[in-house]
Amino acid sequence: MEFLADFMLEKTQLVFFLKMINQLKNKIKKFVNKYLPLRVSFLRRGYGAENDRFSYQNKYINFNIKKNDKVLDIGSGGYPFPLATHLADFYEGKTTHRADKLIKDDRPFTNCNIENAPFEDEEFDFVYCSHVLEHLDDPAKACEELMRIAKRGYIETPAKSSDIMFNFTKILNHHRWHTQVLENTLIFIEWKDSERRELGTNYFFEQFHSNWKNPFQELMYSNRDLFVSMLIWEKRFDYIVISKNGEIINTNKK
Repeated sequence: MEFLADFMLEKTQLVFFLKMINQLKNKIKKFVNKYLPLRVSFLRRGYGAENDRFSYQNKYINFNIKKNDKVLDIGSGGYPFPLATHLADFYEGKTTHRADKLIKDDRPFTNCNIENAPFEDEEFDFVYCSHVLEHLDDPAKACEELMRIAKRGYIETPAKSSDIMFNFTKILNHHRWHTQVLENTLIFIEWKDSERRELGTNYFFEQFHSNWKNPFQELMYSNRDLFVSMLIWEKRFDYIVISKNGEIINTNKK
């Protein structure tokens, strides 16, 4: 009986020891997945959480903004356009449409809806509108307002590939449209109901915002124009809005 008792004690201790080893392995695995990329030949500092867009936009776009131009950033959010002289945003508090806190500085700020902007015709020499139109119920009306209040402008919206890679399709009431630019035409396509789902991983989102360089982060920063739609326009631009049923529900294209 004493031998059996000793055996059971040793077995219990062994099970406990194996359980502790397994827990340690899981903790190490979680740490590696969270803080290190899949492939690391040697650690190099990555970009970390994105806190500006101008740094990559400036590689692709010649904004051609002059010293005395009056420039509006509408939907200025958490990292306003550095060349803007005026800022505007609809959401002053917390919102699912913005990850960062709204920034206000010494530039004049207007709380407004882009679909009914409280500005005069051609009040601005340039209007900057980045990652805003994909959220709206009526992007066509917003496009008309942009062309009304400014002489020139820049629009940027996420492409379908970006929302899929980042698993943004899981977020309710977030992006209503994905977009594409063809020459001077901005095309809005409504997300289908079947496409609005959890894709099972946030891996690419985490790797893009990682503090360590990794292949996916380098791919994104080297080819950012493939993951967003960029449109620089003067006087006017064309738009086409297509519903999830394939119908053209609005356009100014003749």
